[in-house]
Amino acid sequence: MFKELNENLKEKITGFNPWTNAYGFARSLIGLATLLTLLFNDSSILFKPAAGLEQYPFCGNNLSIFCLVPNDYQYLEIIRWVCIAILVLVVIGWRPRFTGIPHYWIMYSLQNSATIIDGGEQIGTVITLLLVPITLCDHRRWHWTIITDKDESFLSIYKVVTIYCFWIAIRIQMAIVYANAALERLKNVEWADGTAIYYFFNDPMFGIPDYLAVLLDPILNSPIVVILTWGTTILELFLFSALISPKKYWNIFLWSGIFLHTSIALLLGLYSFSLIMIGCLLLFLHPLDQTIKLLNKNKFRNKKSVEVIPSEV
Repeated sequence: MFKELNENLKEKITGFNPWTNAYGFARSLIGLATLLTLLFNDSSILFKPAAGLEQYPFCGNNLSIFCLVPNDYQYLEIIRWVCIAILVLVVIGWRPRFTGIPHYWIMYSLQNSATIIDGGEQIGTVITLLLVPITLCDHRRWHWTIITDKDESFLSIYKVVTIYCFWIAIRIQMAIVYANAALERLKNVEWADGTAIYYFFNDPMFGIPDYLAVLLDPILNSPIVVILTWGTTILELFLFSALISPKKYWNIFLWSGIFLHTSIALLLGLYSFSLIMIGCLLLFLHPLDQTIKLLNKNKFRNKKSVEVIPSEV
């Protein structure tokens, strides 16, 4: 059995070169979402009283970076700006080996200490943790650099196997996220009877803005709302099925997922959530060893690699 498993793994990683811009682009999107959250929300917004929270930021049984300083907004602001500086390095792609663990720590800290979070921080924390071993294997100066030769220091079998295994773990995690989102919500009566979208879009806090309500009210008050509600659930089950789909169909799944999360961003204003999810979708549905060609690249060649200038991405 182990011999067969070894042969299967050897077949999978033969010719697998993870040193493209694919995982770097996804990582930058996830980092950008958190960067924007920290840039446009000061500490008094991120850490505030809430029901059941006697202390904020919440520091019970966790190692949050925001718990390293006294519980005072002046100190928390200093930590916020330190996190912003680190996330800028993540977004521009500098030295992933050095920034991978700090990136995870920031995501972990927001998830465990901030009062105002959404599902994006939760999945972002898990995915950045799974990215840590990949970043530790990555000694490129920029994660945009495309290694095109057979440099053994980059294509070491140990590195390639480690990266491949953790990439598969990320893909499985994302499939579970979509399956869980689809199946768990069906326990809710409104999702099962097809009216949940109506209630979500009309929610006073999370609903659509007034100018969109004027346009969408005729749809929300018609039987079409059932199609939209069930369509969301079916689309998430469709994305789950991508885990066992051949690679030639991955683009269909990817653009379907991007459409879903772009719609969530535009209709419900969940921009950071949607950016994180699109970054995670790229890790799920774009082969790690294939360059993302959507980027406008000016390349220069040297003996070892092809580099993409990060400021142009």
